[in-house]
Formats: sequence, structure tokens, C-alpha cells
Amino acid sequence: MNHNMTFFGESVLCIGAHPDDIELGCGALIADIVDQTNVICVTLSDNQEDPLLKNLVEEFNDSMSILGVKPENAILHDFTTRRFQAARQEILEVMVGLKKQYHPEVVLVHTAQDIHQDHKTITEEALRAFRGTTVLGFDVLRSSYGFFPDFLVEVSEEAVKTKIQALKAYKTYADKYYFDESIIHATAIRHGALAERPYAEGFDILRIVGQFGNKVY
Repeated sequence: MNHNMTFFGESVLCIGAHPDDIELGCGALIADIVDQTNVICVTLSDNQEDPLLKNLVEEFNDSMSILGVKPENAILHDFTTRRFQAARQEILEVMVGLKKQYHPEVVLVHTAQDIHQDHKTITEEALRAFRGTTVLGFDVLRSSYGFFPDFLVEVSEEAVKTKIQALKAYKTYADKYYFDESIIHATAIRHGALAERPYAEGFDILRIVGQFGNKVY
């Protein structure tokens, strides 16, 4: 019996609420697959309404570059942080536009266990916008309660190191506990242990769409 399941998408769309969310949630996976498929990373708030966060746009672009994401595929919007619920329809329309433009086969968003109001809005609207598409939820550690991954994706040690380097681009957040290198590394090891692999990133299954077929030799 083959204990490995391989999934593939010619276009993988990652959607996060704020700069750093995507990298925290699935940065190692991005680093592993970016040379194999078209990875698009869309962050809906640039946090520029806060003068203390003025460097985040540059840091986001630097972080995406370290992960290997093409500049044209690292996209920032300017929705106001903590006000996503009031802009729910506009966010839905952005996602519908992304679906039409990129036709993603896999969409990665925030876990359903995330209690941050912006994160919850993204996940709810993604499930509306991407009907008929596989949607997986990533964890950003600081704002989810009860998260336990039921979809584990093996990643390489090199990809974990790249994720850590990408997060170091966020000098604005250098003092945040969840940016600690040991925590990022330990989380990858823990998810790997759950999968009986050296390293993995964990997701919850929001929707899986596929078909069962014969093994291809």
C-alpha cells in the first residue's frame, strides 16, 4: 500500500489578511513548490494606516522574494485592518476576480479555528468565492484556538530554513514571540512527527475536491 498522497495544482493561490500571515502559515510549502507551479500570494491589508508599520510593504516584498515568489505574484491590497467584516462584499469580489484570473486548483487561507476577525472573514468569503476548488486552512499560531492539522504536507529541511529567513525580513515584527526561529522550527518538527516525516506544514481541510483514479506508472 502506498502511504503517500501526492496533490498538485498548476496554480496555487495563497490568501492572507496581513503581511506575514502567509509566510507564517505556509511559507515552507511555498518555498518547496514555487519552482514547480504558479504560486500567487495575495495579502488583503498592507497595514499602512498605522504609521508604526510603514515598512511592512517593503518587508512583505522582501519576504516573498526570499520564498521565490515572482514580484507580479506577490500582491498587496489596502483593506483596513480589523474592518474586514464591513468590507465583506468587496473582499468577496476581489476573490472572485482572483478565481477568474488565475483559476487556482488549490487555495490556502486561514484556518477555520482562527478567531481574528479579519482572518475569519477571509476564510468565510473564500469558501463562497472558490466553490468547486480545494481549500485548505493554515495556522498563524498567534490567533487560533483548537487548531489541529488534519492535512499534513511534507516539506524539506531547506524549505523550513527558507521560511525562517523570509520571516526575518519582517524587522518590524522582530520582537514578536511567534517569529522566534525555535518556535517556527519546532512547529515544523511537530507537524512532521504527526505525519511520520522529518518536517511538515499542517492545514485543516475546508474543502477537498478531486477524484479517485488508478495509479499512474
